[in-house]
Amino acid sequence: MSEKIFSKKIALQLGVTERQVDATISLLDEGATIPFISRYRKEMTGSLDEVQVANVRDEIERLRALEKRREAIIESIESQGKLTPELMILLRGAETLSKLEDIYLPYKPKRRTKATIAREKGLEPLAILLFEQKQINVDVEANNYLSKEFDVKTADEALAGARDIIAEWVNENAEAREKIRQLFKEQATIKSKVFKSKEIEGEKFKDYFDWEERLMSCPSHRMLAMRRGENEDVLSISIAPPDDAALILLYNQFIRSKNASSEQVRLAVEDSYNRMMQVSIESEMRMFTKDLADEKAIQVFAENLRELLLASPLGQKAILAIDPGFRTGCKVVALDKQGKLLEDTVIYPHEKNKIFESKQKIVTLCVKYNLEAIAIGNGTAGRETETFVRGIENLPNEISVIMVNESGASIYSASDVAREEFPDKDITVRGAVSIGRRLADPLAELVKIDAKSIGVGQYQHDVDQYEIKKKLDEVVESCVNKVGVEVNTASKQLLTYVSGLGPQLARNIIEYRNENGPFKSRKELMKVPRMGDKAYEQAAGFLRVLNSKNPLDKSAVHPESYSIVEKMAADLNCTIPQLMAEKELRKQIVLQKYLTDKIGLPTLNDILNELDKPGRDPRKSFEVFSFDNTIREMKDLQIGMRLPGIVTNVTNFGAFVDIGVHQDGLVHISQLSNTFIDDPNKVVKVQQQVMVSVTEVDVQRKRIALSMKDNAIVNANSPVASTKKVTNKNGKALSTETDFASQLAALKDKFK
Repeated sequence: MSEKIFSKKIALQLGVTERQVDATISLLDEGATIPFISRYRKEMTGSLDEVQVANVRDEIERLRALEKRREAIIESIESQGKLTPELMILLRGAETLSKLEDIYLPYKPKRRTKATIAREKGLEPLAILLFEQKQINVDVEANNYLSKEFDVKTADEALAGARDIIAEWVNENAEAREKIRQLFKEQATIKSKVFKSKEIEGEKFKDYFDWEERLMSCPSHRMLAMRRGENEDVLSISIAPPDDAALILLYNQFIRSKNASSEQVRLAVEDSYNRMMQVSIESEMRMFTKDLADEKAIQVFAENLRELLLASPLGQKAILAIDPGFRTGCKVVALDKQGKLLEDTVIYPHEKNKIFESKQKIVTLCVKYNLEAIAIGNGTAGRETETFVRGIENLPNEISVIMVNESGASIYSASDVAREEFPDKDITVRGAVSIGRRLADPLAELVKIDAKSIGVGQYQHDVDQYEIKKKLDEVVESCVNKVGVEVNTASKQLLTYVSGLGPQLARNIIEYRNENGPFKSRKELMKVPRMGDKAYEQAAGFLRVLNSKNPLDKSAVHPESYSIVEKMAADLNCTIPQLMAEKELRKQIVLQKYLTDKIGLPTLNDILNELDKPGRDPRKSFEVFSFDNTIREMKDLQIGMRLPGIVTNVTNFGAFVDIGVHQDGLVHISQLSNTFIDDPNKVVKVQQQVMVSVTEVDVQRKRIALSMKDNAIVNANSPVASTKKVTNKNGKALSTETDFASQLAALKDKFK
């Protein structure tokens, strides 16, 4: 099948033009990344976005794989001398892998089967005779095939062998298999039962000890939960259509008379289904529904990860970060505006005789390094540590106290990345550093952690590991390139995800930077070893050089378009900095004057937007969140309470919300909205601030049920919002651009 036909199919399926598909495939084949194609090749693709480009990529990969398998099958059948024009037409017309494999099944080399043995005994002519279902005396006909040589002693043995052959024909009939496959999809149920004596061991699977539902209605989380129970030898799972439905369907196809021959065919059909086809199709359905469940679970994980990676950054602030703890104390680190570790210590604020000393250490560090915010991990002792910090009388009012989701910080602290960065520090210090940096820039810090360890998915260890890694890497790449990367401060891990780079070039950039000092321009990137024209083309637009003399190096304008901006400035008799600074000048630009064969209005509009706000961060502005100060433990909760919370995870069955009691509560999908919804992501996102009502508390099982019905989602304009712009410890509004040095001068004098 030609690539042109592929393009036509993909265009029809995705609702775009063949020209768009052809251009996208061509760019992908040349090694262009999805972010680069969707951002800098809009004229070629007709402005397809990242999702559409990815869909084109996935479809062309599927079709090419199907075609590769088709050619292998044709070659196999041809080598057997069995390829007819009619069979070739069937093979060429198969549009799915399952249909292709059904057609191939009779010709597929197989191990020795019952049917094979029957053929070796010379019983195929008898099978053909019976399959014709004419009015014959089957016993008389069967006696003609008795043979000492082939050990066929009785008519019953001959008939049994003939039925084995017919059973194989039925099983290998492409039309019959497709009918049974559709029957399973439309009517099959999935049942799970607990194995005897496994009730206590498998308590976590209690909901599925005796469970049954329609197969294709089974949601992703239940499918994966039951399969996990099966893998742990707690549950047994079966998938089947209603009793006798499959046999009736097969009888209708293969039984054409009512006589002794037909009865033999009926027995063969029954044997074929029970012994072969049912097992085969059930296995196929298991794989099919597992793939669907994986796809949905991976998609949920990807959406959650995207929200987490694009969470609002506090920005370049000097931060005091605290990793809370009771017995071992709280690890405290001071970080400068670039996230560099300045000092670390340990405090014991939860021991009565060390409270004053702990307060003094916090205040001293804040004054010494002009710190602008305090980040506190939300794990064990988090709320208690927050209360302690907010209660420090001498803490400068301008310093914000912010709880930070520390999920994954322990993974980072024990990683090779952390050991390489802080070889002389223990994992507790590294964890505290990660908490502080996550507040400043969640994206830059989270890329250092394996995405599956962040904990914002469902059953991530049960899904296809190759597919989930591929999808999550794609999400990280998308987010990194959406935000852009400052080449002189970025870590190796962050640079790795920039379009066109990868681990080796990222390493080379870091080494070049260490040896030669900060990059002075984008053009200097070409001096990095192994940075070829293609890699530079893919990466340059997403890399920022903030200290460059060329202001365009600080923007998302691609170097290939610099000449256009230069011409715009020349036409207006001004400099590029003036053009970027003065809105009235930009209003005079007539974009049509700069159209070329390669540059169209989409790119020109992007350029104009960048000139307006060069290098703008697409992430939302930072807002501080506060839990209810009167609620700190589960025992403080009462039914009916309305509390502020932060969404920590979204799944198929609902959303988990942190309300500040060290145990997330669940808002079941039925409690997310007053109206029916089929996807929680339509209502809430990870990191979203919400108001919830407590509907159930089970302290013993550590379960909290919450509801969002009749509650508005909290945002900056909500009258019930417990959020505010960055504030000081007393709640006073504070600009994130405040110069803290002068405001802390009085405190320094006090300490003298």
